[in-house]
Amino acid sequence: MLPAGCALTVRNCVYGALEKLIDEHPALSAIPLGEDSLDPYFVRLPEVELDRCVSFRERKAVAAGDGERDTELDGLLNEQHNMSFAAPLPYWRLCILTEPQEGRRFTAAYVWHHAIGDGTSGKAFHRTLLAALGSICSGPLPAASAAVKSVVVPPRTPLLPSLEEACPMPLSFFFILWTLFRAKVWKPARDPGLWTGSKTFTPLHNTVRHLVVSERETAAFRDACRENRTTVTAGLQVLLAQALFKHLPAQYTKLASEGAISARRWLTDGRITDDSIGVWVQVYHEHYSRHDNDAFSWDEARRAKQTIDTALSRRGSNSPVGMLKYVKDYVKEIFLPKLGQERELSFEVSNIGVFTADPSEEADPAEADTRPRIERMVFTQSVNVFGCAISTSVITGADGCLVLGFSWQRGVVEDSLMDSFLASVKQAFAL
Repeated sequence: MLPAGCALTVRNCVYGALEKLIDEHPALSAIPLGEDSLDPYFVRLPEVELDRCVSFRERKAVAAGDGERDTELDGLLNEQHNMSFAAPLPYWRLCILTEPQEGRRFTAAYVWHHAIGDGTSGKAFHRTLLAALGSICSGPLPAASAAVKSVVVPPRTPLLPSLEEACPMPLSFFFILWTLFRAKVWKPARDPGLWTGSKTFTPLHNTVRHLVVSERETAAFRDACRENRTTVTAGLQVLLAQALFKHLPAQYTKLASEGAISARRWLTDGRITDDSIGVWVQVYHEHYSRHDNDAFSWDEARRAKQTIDTALSRRGSNSPVGMLKYVKDYVKEIFLPKLGQERELSFEVSNIGVFTADPSEEADPAEADTRPRIERMVFTQSVNVFGCAISTSVITGADGCLVLGFSWQRGVVEDSLMDSFLASVKQAFAL
């Protein structure tokens, strides 16, 4: 929301802020080329035409309140998740939903390709956007004759180092040998009780929906996790597993999940912070059995926390991501052999935490309406044709509401199952 004293239009403010963001974040003016080759690379766009990557649409109704799902936003996200990126346009878009009869309030949906940013990069974009809007709204008004700049020439600042360049990711000889042995020589038999949705197939069509947990329920769940010596992420994993088991046929007794971990805490390059845009992420895996998850279990939540703690203690060593340097052809060696095969994972949880503004940009409570502010936050991801059946993306906004964004490939999971699953997740927080 823009402050009451801002005399500029939403469009002028957004375009002015994006000029600052493109100047600060080199990833916003870089696109990958040669993605189908064995040697892809990034190139710098000579200019960014904002009119081609920013869109404005007026809402049909006022945005949802505390604990309510924003159906118009879901509609927009479903459109955007099924639109590809292609040169020479940037590999990001910004979609603005303006409020009817409220010119200062709008929803900004930042959509980006995973090649230029991870989940934390989305928070970085919004935090930088908020700071830039604050600078514009509090600055002097431009001259009446000054045109809004819609074409931005990016700086020649080099891209920040990749994960492989900034994180050692050492691999032990035993880990390499064991991984190659399981991949090339002996593949363990699949557990017949494992549920992972349908077999893999193309084309990909995303279905996206988000669920809002009220501020009161969010605080209660967070406090309960702390009291029971676990974390929100670990508690969420168990809650999701228990809710999913409730609606799966009895023959399915096992679930496998994947979690994302930001690797920024281990990086050796001091230029990379939580306010940087790039891809620096690792993964960990967890398994659940129906017997242990007939009801929500704090013992299971503590076990899940231990798995996360163990992954964090490795600081990037002996990780699946570290093994990718031995892959020569990702398509032939990793992707094509999986097409038409059973999936390995049931669901994913990617929790990017709480969105907070830069403390230096936060206004005094007495001046709350003098600076822009961000309230509700929603985070969603596209699913992967070869990945998990259900992707769950999590963030807590400045309004105190925990929001879970669910994505699934059309045909992989029945919509009726997702309806029942989401209803159980919602009910679990209300207890």
